[in-house]
Amino acid sequence: MSDYFSPKLQAVEALALYQLRTSWSTGEVLDVNVGPVLKKQVVLAHVLDAAMFSTVHIGEGGGSIEWVDEELGADNVYAWAKEQAGEVSHEMFDAWILRNKLSLATAAVALGISRRMVSYYRTAHNPIPRAIWLACLGWEVIQPNDRALPRSLPTAREYAALHA
Repeated sequence: MSDYFSPKLQAVEALALYQLRTSWSTGEVLDVNVGPVLKKQVVLAHVLDAAMFSTVHIGEGGGSIEWVDEELGADNVYAWAKEQAGEVSHEMFDAWILRNKLSLATAAVALGISRRMVSYYRTAHNPIPRAIWLACLGWEVIQPNDRALPRSLPTAREYAALHA
């Protein structure tokens, strides 16, 4: 994980079972519930134990959160924390790009921003403004075929017919 493109994990502590407080190089302190991830992964089952969970620490180089020999990638934890805080994560933005089969250049045109900003948002170098995420969602609803934007949004019936 590049220090330039992804926030670096600086501290982690267990608050309660499955709840972590993380501190990042961006100055953010984010709480995250990792319970759903731990419960899905059979190899992480022993981390569900309260005593084991409390042994959480930063992995070598700050690229992961670890318990003995199990780990979660810091970039994933950062994305989950942002999403749980009601913000847009770089993973959500990247999923939007992939779902709509956009390149960095076509995503930039779709959003009316530079290709560089798309790259910054996609790699968590810059936080994704709420207006940009709303533009992503709006673009997905209307999916313009050219650079011209429609003058109005489709009605619910028209939208349903387009996506049936």
